[in-house]
Order: sequence, then C-alpha cells, then structure tokens
Amino acid sequence: MDRYKRLASNTMILAAGQFSSKFLVYVMMRFYTGELGTSGYGAMGIIVDASVIIMAVVTLSVNDSVIRFGLDKKYDKSQVFSIGLLTTVIGVLMFAAVAPALTLIDLLKDYALLIYLYVFTGSIKSCCALFARSAGYVRLYALDGIFTTVVNIIFNFIFMLGFNMGVTGYVLSVVVADAASIVFVFYMADLKRYFRLWGLNKHLRRSMYRFSLPLIPTTVMWWVTNASDGFIIAEILGEHYTGLYKVAYRIPNIIVLISLIFSQAWNMSAITEKNSRTISQFYTNVFNIFQSAIYIMAAGILLLIKPALDVMTSEDFAGVYRYSPLLVVAVVFACFSTFMGSVYVASKKTVRSMLTAFGGAVSNIILNFLLIPVMGIQGAALATVISYLIIFAARAVDTRKIVLMDLKLPKITLNMVIIAAMGMVVIFAENITFFYISLSAGFLLTTVFNFRAGVAAIYMLKRKKE
Repeated sequence: MDRYKRLASNTMILAAGQFSSKFLVYVMMRFYTGELGTSGYGAMGIIVDASVIIMAVVTLSVNDSVIRFGLDKKYDKSQVFSIGLLTTVIGVLMFAAVAPALTLIDLLKDYALLIYLYVFTGSIKSCCALFARSAGYVRLYALDGIFTTVVNIIFNFIFMLGFNMGVTGYVLSVVVADAASIVFVFYMADLKRYFRLWGLNKHLRRSMYRFSLPLIPTTVMWWVTNASDGFIIAEILGEHYTGLYKVAYRIPNIIVLISLIFSQAWNMSAITEKNSRTISQFYTNVFNIFQSAIYIMAAGILLLIKPALDVMTSEDFAGVYRYSPLLVVAVVFACFSTFMGSVYVASKKTVRSMLTAFGGAVSNIILNFLLIPVMGIQGAALATVISYLIIFAARAVDTRKIVLMDLKLPKITLNMVIIAAMGMVVIFAENITFFYISLSAGFLLTTVFNFRAGVAAIYMLKRKKE
C-alpha cells in the first residue's frame, strides 16, 4: 500500500474508534460540571494530572517502548510485550509501598487511594492496548476506545448520580472502565500467547529501557508545561479557578485529541518509513497538510467556543469562553511540537526529545508564578502559549539535523496572525453581531488560505504507488 494511503487508512480507523469515544465524553461535560461544580471539577483535573505523571515514573515509560519496538519487524513481539507488561506490573506494585506518602502533599492528601487505583489499572491498560496496536490490531485498538468510554459513562451514572459519590465516583468509573478494557483486549487479541515469564532477552530489555528512560523526564516536562498550571492556579487562586481553567481548556483540547489520533497513525508510518530515501519530502508533505488541518480546526473552535461552552456547562462557568483563545494558540504549537517529536521516536533519539521539552517546562513554571498573580487565569494561558512556542522552535531547529523538512514558515506566520486576531475578538468583543461576523470572516480566510493543502492531500491519495 502507498505510504500516504496507509497513513490515511490508519488515521481513519483510529478516528472512527477514538474520536467517537472522546465525543461521548464531551456530551457528558454538562453532567460533570453540574455534578462536581467548579471546585470538584478542579479536583478531578488534579487527580488525573497527578496520575499521568506518576504512571510515567513507576512504569519507566516502558509503554512507549512497547509501541516503538513492537512496530519494528526486527524485534520479537513476545519479548517486547513480556518485557513491557512485567515492567509495568512490577512498577505499579512497588508504587503501592510509597503511595501513602501522597497524603503528605496538601493538594493530594484526600485522594491517595484513588490515585493509586487510577495508576494501577491505567498503566496495565495502556501497555496491553498499545501492544495490540503494534501487533496489527488497529481496529481492535479503536474499538477498545469506544468500549472503555461506554463502560466509563455507565459507571459515571451509577457512582455519581446513583450513589452521589462526586469526584470519587468519577475516578472509580475510570478505574472500572480500564479494568474492563484490560480483560477485553487481552481476550480479543489473545495476548496470553505473547506473554512469557522466563527467558527474556536482556539486550532487548536494555534497548527498550534505553529508549524509554529519557521519556520519563520528557513526560515530566510535558506535564509541567501542560498540567502544572492547574496546580499553581489552585495554590495561588484556589480550586474554583482551577475548575474554570480546566473547562476553558476542554474545547481547545479537541484539537489535541484529533491531533493525537493522527499522531498515533503518523508514528506508525514514521517508524516503518524511517529508512526511506524520500523521507524528508514525506515529512514535508504530511506536515503541510497537518498544519492546515490544525489551523482550520483552531479557527472553527474560536468561532464556536462561546455557544459550545454555554450549552455544555452549567451557569457556574458563565463567561469562561474568554479564557480559551490563548489556550487555542497553545494547543496549535503543542500539536506542532508533537509532530516534531515523531522524528525523535523514529530515530530513537529520545534524549533530544527530553532536552527540547526542558526549556518549555522551566519557562512555564517561571511564567506561571510571574503571570498568574497579575493576570489570573489568562496569565496561566499565556505562560502555556510561550512554553509550547519555545518547545516547537527548539524542535524545529534540532530535528533538521535528522530530517530536513520544509516547515512553511510564511504559512505559519500568516495563519497565526489570523488566529490571534480571532482570539482578540473572543476575549474583548462585547457586541454580539461584531463578534460573530468577525469570527466568521476569520474562519473563512483560514479555510481559503489552507484549501490547497487539502487538494494536495486528495491528489497524493489518488496517485499510484511510488
């Protein structure tokens, strides 16, 4: 199959499963905000953010190695899965010994057990699902996304509405859904035939750890850039404002979700095509199409952000849409940075991925403490924009040493000017007629400027195999 068609096929399969499942979560957003309120919604975000970073540490980020080495045909898949699963299980069991120390952290002291359960099931689920994808079960991986979300939502109603368990009910719903996913994927992909307890390849294990260990600080850096805002807002302003910030981030995160679906398919292509003589042009063509799609989505979200949040949230979150524009810009550069990161994954240069994330993380912490006391939630959003811009710029320069691709900088500049102008309208415009006319014009301009990339994508899918 032609490389572009393979990429498009994998993207559509993953999108069919994962986007539909993520869409269900957005449908539930009004339920979550209504049941939890601003403080509860903020606490929920803190639990999830803390769990994500703990998962990376206790599992040695080995799940990233599972997908990377599992996709490479020169490695034995049974060895890859066994090393990954054993590392994950041992890590989460060892975490049980130190989990009580979470009670010493003020923001986490009431949620230590919930965090442990979230980390335990989430880590094992991730390992099994990612290996299934690397072993060729792409459709099953997509179906699992729907299955897990449906189970999660069912137990949301049981725990949160039926038993009135609030934040605890939300986390337990995720834990039950992840446990169900483990059983589902293990059975459907017959993963037991890949697992062996003894006779593991020591050289492969070292290679997998050498790849994954630098990703622990990388994940920490991404967490600092992406999630530490909520903790700092809670510390300086209170959990009420963290809840507002999380809701303001929710709609812009649609771009991230779609980008991550594409990135999963793209990483598969980047790994399998890594030795191609035409790889630079392949990266250039795909990034050109990718960034056009991101701009159009960003402009569309700015156009619809106010009515969307008005419908999806309770009255406690009125006016929160004005915090979203800077976060839209932030996720644009976050998506570009993730795309650049695929170069490091394919070339196994994860140390450089870590180093490029470091500058963004440090700047994020500094800027949060400087800007939040002065600008409130908007200060956190601006800090996030600058941090992701730093990461993207660093990776854009550094990855050229590995893959020489054309980033289309004039195109980036023009589109970002339009997106920034639309953002200013969302933040400051009071006249509703001017509000929607200006945003509609911005969306139309963005679509027109990026139309050619869409035509190019169709052409590449139609042409014969290279």
